[in-house]
Amino acid sequence: MGANNGKQYGSEGKGSSSISSDVSSGTDHTPTKAPRNAATSEDSDLSMRTLSTPSPALILIPSPSPLSPQTVPNGHESPSPSPTIPGETVALVHAPPGTQGCKRSSKTHHTALIDFLPDPVLLQVFAHLSTPQLCRCARVCRRWYNLAWDPRLWRIIRLTGESLYADRALKILTHRLCQDTPNVCLTLETVVTSGCRRLSDRGLHVVAQSCPELRHLEVSGCYNVSNEAVFDVVSRCPNLEHLDVSGCPKVTCISLTQETSVQLSPIHGQQIGLRYLDMSDCVSLEDEGLRAIASHCPRLTHLYLRRCSRLTDEALRQLALHCPALRELSLSDCRLMGDFGLREVARLEGRLRYLSVAHCTRITDVGLRYVARYCPRLRYLNARGCEGLTDQGLGHLARSCPRLRSLDVGRCPLVSDMGLEVLAHCCLGLRRLSLRGCESVTGRGLRALASGCPELQMLNVQECEVPPEALRLVRRHCRRCVIEHTIPAFY
Repeated sequence: MGANNGKQYGSEGKGSSSISSDVSSGTDHTPTKAPRNAATSEDSDLSMRTLSTPSPALILIPSPSPLSPQTVPNGHESPSPSPTIPGETVALVHAPPGTQGCKRSSKTHHTALIDFLPDPVLLQVFAHLSTPQLCRCARVCRRWYNLAWDPRLWRIIRLTGESLYADRALKILTHRLCQDTPNVCLTLETVVTSGCRRLSDRGLHVVAQSCPELRHLEVSGCYNVSNEAVFDVVSRCPNLEHLDVSGCPKVTCISLTQETSVQLSPIHGQQIGLRYLDMSDCVSLEDEGLRAIASHCPRLTHLYLRRCSRLTDEALRQLALHCPALRELSLSDCRLMGDFGLREVARLEGRLRYLSVAHCTRITDVGLRYVARYCPRLRYLNARGCEGLTDQGLGHLARSCPRLRSLDVGRCPLVSDMGLEVLAHCCLGLRRLSLRGCESVTGRGLRALASGCPELQMLNVQECEVPPEALRLVRRHCRRCVIEHTIPAFY
């Protein structure tokens, strides 16, 4: 329901006289000036409420454009952000509008058309707003404040941006969401902070403590996140199913123990319920860490280990032993893996649907034969850059995996027309095929594809010396096919 992140700007004063300002919004929010000597008991109540229920904050590096003067509650103007936070601007959502002790204007108030909408309709509108937009809506009026903080709108928090102070934003948002259920937020299920480079273990620790119902967490590109934060999340959020820590080089293990020793096994049979795990670009991940992941996460169905260059074939043996439900596996650019590793992957038998071994240069026809023999339901295979693959291996794959839908054998110079003819004869439902850089492919192979694969939707023959007539034949027989090529004569 909640959606994407948007930038907010503002400033914050001292004590209870904090200021709201939204520079990034196209709408001007001009606070009403209060009398200079308006020190009433109502002001005191507002101060206590503001301190007891902190408002959500998105803290960003200030925009290079100058800020307009801001009015503070005592009636004076402040030309710059608060000196207590140099170099920062803060956008806050305060206590419900209308509770302040400032006098309303005596002018006639005209009701906006949107005010005639009933609450259920407004809730449907708010459901399509991003996290920062919801915070801004809460500053409009008392009614919008109550609607914007409806728990049903806060199943997702989505924050992005390299300049965002994600730790503080998460702390204040979760604090506000815990107002009705102290110290715990039972509605929040998804947190996405991808690309928030300022996010650290402190921010995830707050989420782990406050959100026991968390199911989906994405922190890709947050390079300050470490094993300690991941341990907090997986140990405190038993319902977590989706975890994306791609591009977090400090993450080397995911387990219910803070140590990553291979001798450690799940405590008293405890297991992590993860089904989706993306650890692409976790360059410090080694066989030892993957063994701990496999033993603690036996329910994994989707695992992505792209560019984890320290992994070897031994790691795949542990996956086959402990994760029998694996359906999608990506090992692209894991250059230490070879045919022995694919033999272990083949032990997953009929469950595997998606396999990527792009640029694993040690893989040959031997490994591909194992996969073809024991994984007959394979739908997707990416073997781009595996220079040891030949027509013989492609033939084994085509005959054993007739349900293949997508195949990439680009940069495999030993694949030729002979292999394509077998592929066209056996895989009639093939929809996507990449032959980029396959120098041995000619028009004969493309003509076989045109007659045998009528459902083809994408064909990549870039850097291939094929005649334009063969491409026209493919276009004539496969009417929905998009052909990517580098042949000027074909148009």
